[in-house]
Amino acid sequence: MNRLNRASVVTGLVFFALACRLSNADDRSATSTSSASKSQRPPIVLTAAAAELHKSLLVIDGHNDLPWEVRQRESRSFENLDIAKSQPELQTDIPRLRTGGVGAQFWSVYVPGTTLKEGNSLAQTLEQIEVVQTMIAKYPNAFELALTTADIRRIKANGKIASLIGVEGGHSIENSLSVLQQLYRLGARYMTLTHNVTLDWADAANDKSISGGLSPFGEEVVREMNRLGMLVDLSHVSPETMRHALRITRAPVIYSHSSARGVADHPRNVPDDILPLVAANGGVIMVNFYSSFIVPQSARRDAEANQLRLRLREAGKDDEAVEAEVRKWKRENPPLPGTIHDVLDHIDHLVRGAGIDHVGIGSDFDGVPMVPAQLEDVSTYPLITQGLLDRGYDESAIRKIMGENLMRAMAKAEAVAAE
Repeated sequence: MNRLNRASVVTGLVFFALACRLSNADDRSATSTSSASKSQRPPIVLTAAAAELHKSLLVIDGHNDLPWEVRQRESRSFENLDIAKSQPELQTDIPRLRTGGVGAQFWSVYVPGTTLKEGNSLAQTLEQIEVVQTMIAKYPNAFELALTTADIRRIKANGKIASLIGVEGGHSIENSLSVLQQLYRLGARYMTLTHNVTLDWADAANDKSISGGLSPFGEEVVREMNRLGMLVDLSHVSPETMRHALRITRAPVIYSHSSARGVADHPRNVPDDILPLVAANGGVIMVNFYSSFIVPQSARRDAEANQLRLRLREAGKDDEAVEAEVRKWKRENPPLPGTIHDVLDHIDHLVRGAGIDHVGIGSDFDGVPMVPAQLEDVSTYPLITQGLLDRGYDESAIRKIMGENLMRAMAKAEAVAAE
């Protein structure tokens, strides 16, 4: 998801400050029935035991949009945006990655769906891959490119952050399996089948349906990704596309940054009836931190805004007029930021529906304009570990959620490719 503006994050910080003064309500359960009781859940307090456990984890985040932020702010350059130093206007920098204990990060090489009309999706994607390569080269003591699960463990053991590339949207391949192969050779280890725009071979969650899932070419894309060992990412796609891809794939799928529709009813989240299919496939749903995907009221408002956008387009309004009206509607119906407890609610729900082996973390940091209190940036992952401990998860389960589930799915994809 491309970044909007950061002003609304201030709202989240204010919300956190208010939460700190709330009563010491004892309800930390994801099964709280009223929104009032949920709003009163106290902030999570990191203990020494949780901090020590967190240091021992392999923490893998499925989606971070820092490369696009660098492109937007500094024209793909790190010369004036030194992430070795604190960058408070961003959600990501090296000091905070270290504080957060991040062991591996999938860096998104997102480019907008509008590049389809412009005819330069691939060119811009290659530029984004170059941003990641430049970042790794500039900060060799912090990052190293990872292509395999073995690379991830080796790089983590050497005290660096394993850096992987994820292509966010099948528009980047411009309807070419040869381009897909090229992106794999350049390091891409997952591709999200669509972004927000339906392609002529795959339907998106937030757009109209064309294929009713995948077209025959879409099936070929999935099969080729299996052959290469590239993870099939089902974030952003429609439920029909999810089901279709799960029927076709021989390797585990991932959702690099999606949450539970059973908690927050948003098209970007995974419906409950899909969860058993993901479990049977061996896949992993990596929970997104975006407030409009995780807070039920915020999800309803965002879904309504998307529906308004579609109606305006169908009425024949141009893109500029459509977005102006949608922005006006959003100003009149602002989302709520929520708290870390909302993210933990999604983890709980997905564990119940898919099983402990099929849940992970995919923040979408630096790709979203609002995040929950206590999940403001990449330094906050230890609080998830604490929150999971507070909810009764044992060490083995926490290791799986924070990274080992993704490692298992990726290792299986490598094995399928080797066959």
